[in-house]
Amino acid sequence: MPAGDAAMIQVDRVSKSFPVYAKPHHRLMQMLLPASERRWYKEFHALSGIDFRVPRGQTVGIVGRNGSGKSTLLQIICGTLTPSAGDVRVQGRVAALLELGAGFAPDFTGRENVYLNATVLGLTRAEVDACFDDIAAFADIGEFIEQPVKTYSSGMYVRLAFAVAIHVKPDVLVIDEALAVGDEAFQRKCFARIEAIRAAGATVLFVSHSAGTVIDLCDRAILIDGGELIADGPPKQVVGLYQKLLYTPADRAREVREQIRAGTATLLAGEGSSKAAAAGTVAAVPAPGGSGPEPYLDEAMRPSSTLSYERRGARIENARLCTLAGQPVNVLAAGREYVYRYSVDFEGAAAGVRMGMMMRTLTGVEVCGAATATPENALAAVAAGERIEVEFKFRCMLAPGTYFLNAGVLGRLAEGETYLDRRIDVAMFRVMPDAHRLGTGLVDMDVTAHVRHS
Repeated sequence: MPAGDAAMIQVDRVSKSFPVYAKPHHRLMQMLLPASERRWYKEFHALSGIDFRVPRGQTVGIVGRNGSGKSTLLQIICGTLTPSAGDVRVQGRVAALLELGAGFAPDFTGRENVYLNATVLGLTRAEVDACFDDIAAFADIGEFIEQPVKTYSSGMYVRLAFAVAIHVKPDVLVIDEALAVGDEAFQRKCFARIEAIRAAGATVLFVSHSAGTVIDLCDRAILIDGGELIADGPPKQVVGLYQKLLYTPADRAREVREQIRAGTATLLAGEGSSKAAAAGTVAAVPAPGGSGPEPYLDEAMRPSSTLSYERRGARIENARLCTLAGQPVNVLAAGREYVYRYSVDFEGAAAGVRMGMMMRTLTGVEVCGAATATPENALAAVAAGERIEVEFKFRCMLAPGTYFLNAGVLGRLAEGETYLDRRIDVAMFRVMPDAHRLGTGLVDMDVTAHVRHS
C-alpha cells in the first residue's frame, strides 16, 4: 500500500478454523468432556495467515475456486464471524451483501425489513424515513414491499438487500456474488450505483466468478486458494492466474499453486501491469514516415503479460496477425480485413477438439471472441503428432488503441470439455488513429447518419 494512504481495511495474519465431527455424537462428547485428552473432532482450516491492506477509495476483487475461503474472509471482515487468530480492523460504516437475504426476518414485510436492516447499519428512523422512497424505487418490487419477504423470489431478495445497502452511504461496501441473481437490467443499475459509490470515495470489496466484471470494476485483485492468499496485484494478471489454476489438472494443482505464490512479487514489482508495459511499448513506437494508413509490423511491440495454461496433450505455437496477403502486421488500419493465425501441435490423441480466440482491451475487457465449432460439431478425433493450422478472419472495426489476443484449444477428457492448451495475451496489436472516423465508442458498428432540415 502506498505510503500515506489510510487503510480502510487492515487484515493481519487472519486464520479461521472450524471443527469437523465424523459422527453426530462426537459433538456431544466434546461438549461433555472438553478437558479430555482425546479431541473428538478434526480441524478444517478455512483461512491461514491472510494479510493485506485496502486503502480508502480502492475497489478490490477477490477471486478463487469454490471452497477457497472467500466468503469466510468477507464474513470476518464484516464482523459476522470471529477469526481463530489474527486481527481485522475496518474504519467507517460497512454495508454488506453476503448470503442472500442474510439479516432479513422472513415473517416481516419488505418495508419492515428495510427499517430493520437500515437501523442495524447505523441509520436513525428519521434517516430511513427520508430515503425509504428512494430505496423502494431502486428495488422496484412494487406492491411486494408490503408482503412478507418469505414470499419473495431470490431476485426480489437481492433487489431489496442491495437497495438498502447502497442507500446507507457506506464507507465500505462488501459484495459476495449476490448480484449474479438479479436480471441484466438490474445488474447494470447496480454496477452504475457502485461506480457512483466509488466516485464518492468509498472502499469496495467484491467477490465474483466473472473475470470480466472483476477486471472492469476493480483497481486490484486478490487470489485466494486453499485458505491462503497466493496472489495480489493488477486485476488482469490475477484473474489470468486464477483461470490458469482453475483449468489445471488435479495432479498438477499444488505445483502450479506454488508457482503462482512464488511469482507474486514479480506481479507487483517486476513486470508490473500489462497496461503499463503495453502503454510504454506503444508510446515508444513512432509510425513510419510516409506510410499513411498502411498496416505494418512493429518488431518491438510484444506483450509482457503472456500467461500459459498447463498443457494437456496440445501445444499452441506461432500466434500472429497477418494481412489477407499473408504479411505479418501488428499495427492495423481500421476498416480493413486481417487474419489471426496460430498452429496447434498435438502431443497425444485428442477427441472433441475445437479452437478459439479472444480479443481484449488494455484493461482486460472482452471485445470479441470466436470458436471454430460448437461442442456438437467439434473434430471427433485428432491423432498424436498431428498439426492443425487455425485461422480467424475479421474486419477491424475497433477504436484506436492497444488490444491483446488469446488463443485456446479445447478437447474432451474424462471430466468433460477442458482446455488442452490456452495462451492469455499471446499477441498484441495497435489500431492507428483515423482522422476521418465518425464512429464513437470501442467498436464502430458502421452506423450511417442523416441530417435533414425541416
